[in-house]
Amino acid sequence: MSLHLTRTPYVPVEVSLDLARLVSEHQTLREAVRALTAVSPEVIAYACASGSFADGRMGERAMTAAMSSAAAVPALTTSGAMLAALNEIGARRTAIVTPYTPSVTGALEDFLEEGGIEVTGRASLGLTRHIWRVPYRQVVEMARIAVAQGSPDALFISCTNLPTYDVIPQLEAELRMPVLSANQVTVWEALQRIGKEAVGPYQALLDPAARLGWASMAPPDATVLPDVTVLSAEPPGGPPEVPAPPADMAAPPPPPEAALAGSAQAQDADAADAAEPLWPDDPGQWPA
Repeated sequence: MSLHLTRTPYVPVEVSLDLARLVSEHQTLREAVRALTAVSPEVIAYACASGSFADGRMGERAMTAAMSSAAAVPALTTSGAMLAALNEIGARRTAIVTPYTPSVTGALEDFLEEGGIEVTGRASLGLTRHIWRVPYRQVVEMARIAVAQGSPDALFISCTNLPTYDVIPQLEAELRMPVLSANQVTVWEALQRIGKEAVGPYQALLDPAARLGWASMAPPDATVLPDVTVLSAEPPGGPPEVPAPPADMAAPPPPPEAALAGSAQAQDADAADAAEPLWPDDPGQWPA
């Protein structure tokens, strides 16, 4: 398999519902898809969460139809993949973590509820820029807050510009429930469409053994990201009033799948940061 990328044009607007709609206009999507047709892709994935849930289920379906018509191949979006993944694991109640403002987070809740998923709790950062700079530890803290508000079947971490993939196994081990992320579900659904299996041990969505329980799980030695054709339009942006992480905790470089959606500026900024493990290497020392 091979992976081919293109980006929709940058829009100099802070992260908001208005921006989500601007970056996902049908003509913009068609032009991006046509830029990839020379490689004859088997599937097209639009890797933007907010851009694909901003106008509800009907809007998301219209987006996939516009992309499919431009390339004559199956197309999907992050938000559609999110619903498919929740259905795959049998989750009807989910907690959510987002970097968004309340209005954007509210649109995600509406999309989930329209898809038959109850939101049991949420935690959000209220960011309008620099989402890619949020450190893993802050994501983990938000996950704990969101899950504690109810009794969810799963946790969904939104935004393809938010580095999350590398913490999924550890969060599942701590929270004892499936944890899904925006980039994870996008790649998983794309591979499903072409009859391939996603690679990702110790993740409930990807590894059948993980669905039997997390007690016997060990942390993976490495993360392997499969190849698909991806469109990316999660806009770059930055935090207005976000508490700074501890001085000894720098944000790690973006995981492979986060780099698909991050801007060039984001990748340059994150490349300068040092990675810090959240859990000991010995699974026996993981949180109970």
